[in-house]
Amino acid sequence: MALTPAILALTDTPLARQLAEALDGEVHALAGRATGDVAVTDVPEHVRSLFAAGRPIVGLCAAGILIRAVAPLLADKRAEPPVLAVAEDGSSVTPLLGGHHGANDLARRIAEAFGIAPALTTAGDVRLGLSLDAPPEGWRLANPEAAKPAMAALLAGGGATISGGAPWLATLPAGPEVAIHAGLAPAPEGALAFHPARVVLGAGCARNCPPEELIALAEEALAEATIAPGAVAAIATLDLKADEPAMHALAAHLGAPLRLFDASALEAESPRAATPSDVVFAEVGTHGVSENAALASVGAEGQLLLPKRKSANATVALGLAPAPLTALPGRARGQVSLIGIGPGQPAWRTPEASRLVAEAEELVGYSLYIDLLGPLAHGKPRADFPLGGEEDRCRHALERAGEGRNVALVCSGDSGIYAMGALVWELIARGDGPGGVSDAARRAAVVSAPGITAMQAASARAGALLGHDFCAISLSDLLTPREAIRGRLKAAAEGDFVIAFYNPVSKTRRTLLAEAREILLAHRPADTPVLLASSLGRPEETLRHRRLDELEVDEVDMLTTVLIGSSASRLVQTGDGPRIFTPRGYEKHLIARAAE
Repeated sequence: MALTPAILALTDTPLARQLAEALDGEVHALAGRATGDVAVTDVPEHVRSLFAAGRPIVGLCAAGILIRAVAPLLADKRAEPPVLAVAEDGSSVTPLLGGHHGANDLARRIAEAFGIAPALTTAGDVRLGLSLDAPPEGWRLANPEAAKPAMAALLAGGGATISGGAPWLATLPAGPEVAIHAGLAPAPEGALAFHPARVVLGAGCARNCPPEELIALAEEALAEATIAPGAVAAIATLDLKADEPAMHALAAHLGAPLRLFDASALEAESPRAATPSDVVFAEVGTHGVSENAALASVGAEGQLLLPKRKSANATVALGLAPAPLTALPGRARGQVSLIGIGPGQPAWRTPEASRLVAEAEELVGYSLYIDLLGPLAHGKPRADFPLGGEEDRCRHALERAGEGRNVALVCSGDSGIYAMGALVWELIARGDGPGGVSDAARRAAVVSAPGITAMQAASARAGALLGHDFCAISLSDLLTPREAIRGRLKAAAEGDFVIAFYNPVSKTRRTLLAEAREILLAHRPADTPVLLASSLGRPEETLRHRRLDELEVDEVDMLTTVLIGSSASRLVQTGDGPRIFTPRGYEKHLIARAAE
């Protein structure tokens, strides 16, 4: 999905709002100096957060500010979002990064709005008025590796011979040096190939159809119709096939999105279908799947290019639209992204997590965790749930995804560790019975972005407490019987593990931590180092060191992670304060400690 441009304003100027209106963006303004939609307190960190999430950035500031901010993140130019610098008086606009990924287009829009010339620096745009590796919307470049030598030949004074119809290539000089094919059919060998995305491949299949069978049938259909894979705008099918592995394998194979239609939408196309079937209608509520899905996708002005072709377990058909498809009918498969944001500091959030949040249409989670996303959460619909509403928030996220939405379920730490990941899968496993979720929700995609856990962050801040074998134990008896918790405490104590205690206390749970201390003291020295870590990575972060025999329940709250060292863990004084570590060579350090 297209991401909203962020207009970075460091001073209070009306140009920021003009840029936002011209680009359908939002103003991110430096707090105390400018006003906007989002307040910015740390400019470099804010810019890095936006860049990691793939958001287009338009800085109403010096180019150097943007360059220095994103420099640590630069790696792959093919994955860079647009970054542009606009002079504070609006007299110039310069794309800095992502020129062929939208920055040049944004620069042209800004230049048009401000009546200036865009300072484009990419050679193709400057000398030829276009870039061969960035075709216009609705067109696909089939062989990107051939674009660079073709562009080099043209810039060296050569010309192009173009077969097919592509008005946007009309500015290229004529000549024999570069062969360009622009059309639905496969390109001749050696030609730079562009295809208009006018074809939709409708598909149907039996449950658990072998992916290779559906892919082979689709390739045979495309070959029969003389259609290049790059001309396929989408794979279309019945929404009951949203979770069919063969459908997703076909979409991945052709590099085309999967679009879904309900039975009533497909049935509306039956009068135009070539091979309607009463058998299919009796089974799924429409007289056809592959043909009807293809027709529904190409619209009333489109046509059936290739009627249904079938194999033992699959059917395919081709629809042809009158023009390249830039907006696809139907809906995408819904998705729940399980987002682990770490302890809360933006720098500790992975780029994958930031990207998934930026791409999400809706956010679901505990209010504090969504708030910790800062600018990434701004402007997005959100469903806030209180502590204790874990099952409700997971069910809500799944059901919204079942309607075709892209939903981010926001968790602290890692979503799969004492968080919502396991509960999402538990709801799916229950089926559509009591306590479960709908059939549509179970067909949604679920992806997970790992995060830094509280115990990882605490260990890193304190030294290297998790340097040898460790375990994590939740002291909450809301879901685990107390006897089971005591059994695990005893086993961990006897095993001499470093232990991370999650949920150590609450307002009503005040005794298990004290019991844990006594169980551990029976198996390790009284001076075993203990770390109490709170609000890690945030301004209010605190780290406190204790001996095991001095650990007091009253100094621990719900926001504290408690790490207990093993009998080999050591505390060392440094110029930066005390540090705790657990040696990797366990036995020899135990011997050395005993000798002391």
